[in-house]
Amino acid sequence: MSVETILIFVLAAVAVVVLVRWVAERTGLPAAALLPLIGIAYSVLPGPNISLDPQIILTFVIPPLLYGAALDSSLMAIRRNLRIVVSLSVLLVLATALVIGIGFAWFVAGATLAAGIAVGAAIAPPDPVAALGVGRKVGLPPRVLTIIQGEGLLNDATALTILSVAVAAAVGDGFSWGSAVGQFVFAAAGGVLVGVAVAWLVRLLRRLRDDPLTGNAISLATPFGAYLLAEEIHVSGVLAVVVAGLIIGHHAPRSSGASRLQTTAVWRLVEFLLEGFVFLLIGQQLPRVVRGLEQYALSTIVIAVAISVGVVLLLRPLWLLLTQSLPRSLHTRLINDDGDEAEREPRRGLPGREVVALSWAGTRGVISLAAIFAIPLTTDSGAPFPDRDLLLFCTFIVVLVTLVGQGLTFAPLVRMLGLRANKSDQARLRNEARAASVEAALERLEELAEEGDEDESRAIEATRAQLRARRTRYQGRIDLLRDSDSAEVPVSPRYEAALRVRRAAIDAQREEVLRWRDAGQLPDEGLRVLQRELDHEEGLLPERR
Repeated sequence: MSVETILIFVLAAVAVVVLVRWVAERTGLPAAALLPLIGIAYSVLPGPNISLDPQIILTFVIPPLLYGAALDSSLMAIRRNLRIVVSLSVLLVLATALVIGIGFAWFVAGATLAAGIAVGAAIAPPDPVAALGVGRKVGLPPRVLTIIQGEGLLNDATALTILSVAVAAAVGDGFSWGSAVGQFVFAAAGGVLVGVAVAWLVRLLRRLRDDPLTGNAISLATPFGAYLLAEEIHVSGVLAVVVAGLIIGHHAPRSSGASRLQTTAVWRLVEFLLEGFVFLLIGQQLPRVVRGLEQYALSTIVIAVAISVGVVLLLRPLWLLLTQSLPRSLHTRLINDDGDEAEREPRRGLPGREVVALSWAGTRGVISLAAIFAIPLTTDSGAPFPDRDLLLFCTFIVVLVTLVGQGLTFAPLVRMLGLRANKSDQARLRNEARAASVEAALERLEELAEEGDEDESRAIEATRAQLRARRTRYQGRIDLLRDSDSAEVPVSPRYEAALRVRRAAIDAQREEVLRWRDAGQLPDEGLRVLQRELDHEEGLLPERR
């Protein structure tokens, strides 16, 4: 394929991704479900097609996607829900791989246990992109979003480790439970240690130099460095990337504001383009997947697909129901209100509606296809890898059924369940934090006033007046939210009017500095400086919340 052809492909893909995003925003349909359908439609047309290279996906696509998601996650929220996150991202993945492996060994003619566990490991980890996109749009409660996000960050490492063990057994001397467990523990523990080490190194580099450009360069290099270092010592590169991202993201609020704003913008663009490309790429694999099925009887294909899809769709809700019905400790979390003696709070289980939503949030994605395509063509003896083409087809069908079927129906299901976050409580908590930050600033000004000279005293008084006005505004917002009986954010005519007036003033300033530039009174460099100031001022204006 020529360079010009590749460039045309890239430009066309960007155009499709942007168009699908526009359609998704106006229809409510998830882009992650629409893009594979477009990829399938393109794949059946005459002309060149792009084949998925598993090494490129696993090395250049998966690490930045996982790292970007980890930066946007909450380490503390995941820790609070660690039991269910581990249950879904480790134990359920293990159970899914084993059940599918046993099903293949028992019911699929000629299939081995190792080959079955390999395909089970590939299709076991959900890709949370579609579910999170829909969940945020329809307003899922934060706890459900945290569980989906935490599961998606950790399950890939579990699945890829199981896959490597299963493939080694299939191409070598057979499956050994002791060896498999040992390899899994070593890979997981090593991945965690590498992630912690990389996070420590990145934080050290940022303390030495924290300008925005250097911070962005380090941030973009971090997932690849963590992945390659872990893979070099034969531990879980995926887990290293996730751990590094969680730790760095947790400490990101302590970095400079300019670096944080720019890094956030860069990673949003990276995630938007990469996710769009990989979902288009999923659909384009259809001809390659179907090509090798002629050697199998129709009954064998149907049984293998039924086992794969059935276990993926049924085991998840059964697992959630089982784990939620297990006996729980009555005292699991300490709460200290007065600083003297801590009271214990019973751990809250998942309500039935949240269990149903999580059951349907198991969409599979590109990592499943990348994993199954990474299976070698032959074993150590030179024989073809057992049933490789059948495993590819089963994985593709599972990805397609979950990504399109569950992706398109997830939003209607959540709406039918009436499962929505209490936006009023969330807005009240944010405004209380804002008010607390203003109080801290006023206290700091009091300390400065005791030591400052006359010029500083004038500046302190002016700043104090601004902060007091802001505190009054926040307190009024808090009172309005506390008195509201609705889960939605109440509308305050005075608050909305103030925002409209401030936005109108900023628009007028923009028009005036642009008029100066067009009249030749202000150079473009000066215009960009003033526009950046106005952009930051507008960015400080809150949405209606």
